Amino acid sequence: LPPAEAEALVRALQGSELRDVGGQGWLRQHEYVEKLNMHGILSASAGQEQLLTELLVTHAKIPVLIGELITVEIWKHKIFPVLCRLEDFKPRSTFPIYVVLHHEASIINLLETVFFHKEICESAEDSILDLIDYCHRKLTLLAARSTKAQAMTSAELRAEPLASPSSMQADDVPPQELQKQAEVMEFEISLKALSVLRFITDQVDSLPLSALTRMLNTHNLPCLLVELVEHCPWSCWEAGKLKKFENGTWHMVPPEDQVKMTKLDGQVWLALLNLLLSPECQRKYRFDGFNKSQLLKLRAFLTDILIDQLPNLVEMQRFLSYLAVTEPAPPKKDLILEQVPVIWDHILKKNSGKWEAIAKHQVKHAFSPTEEELKLQARRWAQTYSLDMMEALAPDKPRCRVCGVEAAKRCSRCRNEWYCTRACQVQHWQKHKPACNLMA
Repeated sequence: LPPAEAEALVRALQGSELRDVGGQGWLRQHEYVEKLNMHGILSASAGQEQLLTELLVTHAKIPVLIGELITVEIWKHKIFPVLCRLEDFKPRSTFPIYVVLHHEASIINLLETVFFHKEICESAEDSILDLIDYCHRKLTLLAARSTKAQAMTSAELRAEPLASPSSMQADDVPPQELQKQAEVMEFEISLKALSVLRFITDQVDSLPLSALTRMLNTHNLPCLLVELVEHCPWSCWEAGKLKKFENGTWHMVPPEDQVKMTKLDGQVWLALLNLLLSPECQRKYRFDGFNKSQLLKLRAFLTDILIDQLPNLVEMQRFLSYLAVTEPAPPKKDLILEQVPVIWDHILKKNSGKWEAIAKHQVKHAFSPTEEELKLQARRWAQTYSLDMMEALAPDKPRCRVCGVEAAKRCSRCRNEWYCTRACQVQHWQKHKPACNLMA
């Protein structure tokens, strides 16, 4: 994006009410977030994200993004299940609902891109507490995943790329199918939340005391991170072969790479290093019997091979050896007035008891567009999800929509679907036709 356009988009960002989710004004906000998200990824890959960072700090938009993130999270938990239960809700297209589900992924992805910078973390101000709570909820979901769920998710993710608008068809998809897609998307969102949390822990020395207390004592994040090290939800065994989730897909890991640390493994270990080795954190954390026994589980994972890949873990090894033979002093009890997060509670209190009324309002005004409105919105989505931009973001070459092999041909009308041969395109035409008519 040109600097002037990027600044205009950042300036235009604003919070929205839960009732307005999915409406025209909200969709414009989604377009702004999506464009900034794609711009942020491309800028970061080129090492030029400083402009976006400065704009978000200057215009104080990080608290706005965190508020939007929590609003759409509550929508997913409170409104979306009600929508799926409404018997008279038979939408012409479920893509408008998918856009709302995808909105959370877009925001957390944008935050992951920019939270690497200290000034972004500081500009969050009091809303950093709400973001810490959000990350804790997502990490708790990750820790609760079973091996069976991991294997199932790997198959679903292979079948349905999450970030591709072209993968959503305009023909009728049951809302229940969207629930499955939301569950799959939840996994990737949780992994992004892990990265955001690690970037927050990088700034423990400049965080307010209430944020440290929230991470260490309210949520006991060190023990939660130990659970992630122990159960590693981004890896699973399938038919005797190890699979790991990296760069948005599950893939088989050859035997010689099975001990190689992934980016996600590194994020957990770095967060633990930040939380356990900081003098301020050691002063505030309760090293009681349970916490101590949980932390000492890490010693089994600190192998020479792991330490060779992340040498800073030598300090962790020394700390755990010291912890095993000593009884740390109890945390000093300071009398302080502690800040608490307010965004989640404010939204819940404001809308408590109105979930079904909000769902029915959104069915009438947001999720039941006419044919003409759908065509108009499809054109806007096509502009937002610029094909050139999407191709630049995609880590792999395009794949045939039918058979999955590398594709070199594209639908000439909408330029939105890829095929390896004319035969595959003809075979897929009946399914693709409704979407093609909307996009073309």
